[in-house]
Amino acid sequence: MEMPREIILIIQKLKKAGFPAYIVGGCVRDVLRNKKPKDWDIATLAKPEEIQMIFSDSFYKNKFGTVTVKTPSCDSTLKEVEITTFRKDEKYSDKRHPDKISFAQNIEEDLSRRDFTINAMAIQLMPPRSAQDELTTQNKQQMTIIDPFGGQKDLKNKIIKTVGSPEHRFSEDALRLLRAVRFSVTLGPGWQIEKNTFLAIKKFSTLIKAISKDRIRDEFIKIVESQRAAEGVLLLHKIKLLEHIIPELEKGVGMPQNRHHIYTIFQHSILSLKYAAKYNYNLNVRLAALLHDIAKPQTKRGEGAFATFYNHDVLGARITTRILKRLRFPKKIIEKVALLVRYHMFYYDPEKVTESSVRRLLQRVGKENIDELIQVRICDRKGSGVPKAYPFRLRHFKYVLERVKSHPISVSMLKVNGNDVMGTLKIDSGPRVGLILNALLAEVIEDPQRNSKNYLIKRIKELASLSDFELKSKHKIIEEKKMEIDEELKKRVGIRTNKMPSQKTG
Repeated sequence: MEMPREIILIIQKLKKAGFPAYIVGGCVRDVLRNKKPKDWDIATLAKPEEIQMIFSDSFYKNKFGTVTVKTPSCDSTLKEVEITTFRKDEKYSDKRHPDKISFAQNIEEDLSRRDFTINAMAIQLMPPRSAQDELTTQNKQQMTIIDPFGGQKDLKNKIIKTVGSPEHRFSEDALRLLRAVRFSVTLGPGWQIEKNTFLAIKKFSTLIKAISKDRIRDEFIKIVESQRAAEGVLLLHKIKLLEHIIPELEKGVGMPQNRHHIYTIFQHSILSLKYAAKYNYNLNVRLAALLHDIAKPQTKRGEGAFATFYNHDVLGARITTRILKRLRFPKKIIEKVALLVRYHMFYYDPEKVTESSVRRLLQRVGKENIDELIQVRICDRKGSGVPKAYPFRLRHFKYVLERVKSHPISVSMLKVNGNDVMGTLKIDSGPRVGLILNALLAEVIEDPQRNSKNYLIKRIKELASLSDFELKSKHKIIEEKKMEIDEELKKRVGIRTNKMPSQKTG
């Protein structure tokens, strides 16, 4: 992978000023994996004030020796590059930040303080062979990898392993407990935590309580948003971290459900999240899929095939709100996820779904949330062990939903209403008012330009002379148009017109 010109120029400026400089951290790991880094970090012998003298367009707003240098790059990952003085860390009293920073004298000492071997490597760009080379992009042959802790080997074998003693590393910074899990699922398939590192995380898992909820939330989101989200949360459980992050999920471990589920509550929650990740659903849906049955342990009544969990959706929404508030999620996410949990049990049996029931659901959850609610239900079904994630009943619900959302054929689309009919004809409310409105609708369907109030008032007077039978004859046009639109909607949601609701699908 070629080095960005912006990085080359920064390192060259530091070297010209007499300071050795190296590319370090996660960006080295990504370069060696041939992945584009999300950001770039440079370590140097220069002190913060010396860095700022070299780079006028920079700022220094921390206590850890890191200066941020601005570049004119159009690439968002290169607009700001962090340059940190070689350092060695002292005691970590708060299990998160070193009590004080001491500057180190070389890159090896700086790398020794880092968390995992795959993050403890540096790239040294070789000196340019000529003046012309200074303006060209460095290639792989012009750089040296500094790897004192075997990071390249662990990268090749997909191993997450601490630099030095895992007990020492985790007692320094407890967030590393969670970062180990995050790296194991976000770097791709096949990654594992090295045995001694794994055992140390279990041993020191209680240290995570010293970390701010904001930082725990950020790491947890990265796990949940990964393709291996379910594996990540399951690993948090195995490694004794989940009980300190979302202990409410632990209550479902080993607890069986009923005839509608073949998995325990906890297994079902993990599998629901698995399908949310598989279908690339957003964070709201993933969180709701994981938490939708969070209240089942408290609401369970009875045992065996006929156990019940009445109102677990209502209580679940409250518990979900409490969990997400504790982890300091944004208010908008809390409200959305709680809403999805609250209404994830909506009816979708064809014999129970009516346009009025769908309208009521839309009124409760909002049109903007209904698609995500259906996605949660799909994850719920898949996570229960049911072979079809989108069965006929759910497709039928989607069909009724589309029909209600679009309102394709209705007298409400007319520029007049029942009051206009009664006022024009001086008649009371009754069936004849509806017959006239439907007759007007039939005409508007044939020619939408007729849908003007002046024209329709004129037609109301003319239609008054027709009998009820003659008015009803015009309804055929409406029914034909409805059938045409219904056929189109059924095709869109995947309903075969000759299929009747099955009593066995659910």
